[in-house]
Amino acid sequence: MRSQSKFSWQALFTLLMFGFMYLPIAVLSFYSFNQAPNSAAWTGFTFSWYSQFLQDSRILSALMDSLAVSISAVALSAVIGTLMAIGLARYQFLGKGLYQGMAYLPLIIPDIAIAVATLVFLATIAVPLSLWTVIAAHVVFCLSYVALSVSTRLVDLNPHLEEAALDLGATPLQALVMVLLPQLMPAIISGCLLAFVLSMDDFLIVKFTAGGGVTTLPMEIFSRIRVSVKPDMNALSVFLMVTSGFVAIVAELMRQRTHKKRFQ
Repeated sequence: MRSQSKFSWQALFTLLMFGFMYLPIAVLSFYSFNQAPNSAAWTGFTFSWYSQFLQDSRILSALMDSLAVSISAVALSAVIGTLMAIGLARYQFLGKGLYQGMAYLPLIIPDIAIAVATLVFLATIAVPLSLWTVIAAHVVFCLSYVALSVSTRLVDLNPHLEEAALDLGATPLQALVMVLLPQLMPAIISGCLLAFVLSMDDFLIVKFTAGGGVTTLPMEIFSRIRVSVKPDMNALSVFLMVTSGFVAIVAELMRQRTHKKRFQ
């Protein structure tokens, strides 16, 4: 009886937690199909809000800015983060432990701290805010996710693969490109997908580091919901959640594939 009572309380607590997390999302999704121009009352079912935000020039412009920031930041992070993870795993140098700890700090530092620190740094060196400052700020935290994903793969990777390639006549660059990178590719892709989702969803860092004329999708959404939440914003939010969820699932599948390879 005591174990059944304990199980029922655990199940109830779990149900309440999931309800607290996902009920607002369910309500938002439900009202994205509301025919009324506001979310005050339900007047009918429609898909028109989904087609409307896709025809909004401001939304599309903000989406292009977000994609430019995310793709550029992830591309740079993929290169820098992969090389950083390889260097930390394969070489010993003075201050390695300190550098490794600092490299992963963006994973635990709040976004507001990164945003303020970046803004102060840019003001100190007199760099004008622009799209490029947003990209640079996003690289700071994106490369940590890529490096962490790659480093977990490197831990169980056979270090003698590169040595064998070098013994067979390959140059260090050939050993890196033709032997090591194919082994790391699932981890690199997984880290890049996770970093891409986080970069697309970021608001605080963009708010502090974007110059005039730069408006990402989260900034555009925030500017429109300060007065009231319209159904087209509900539809856009649902679209972003579905897209982010799809990318996150792909990243998780890549991570599981990498995990399985460790034990093969």
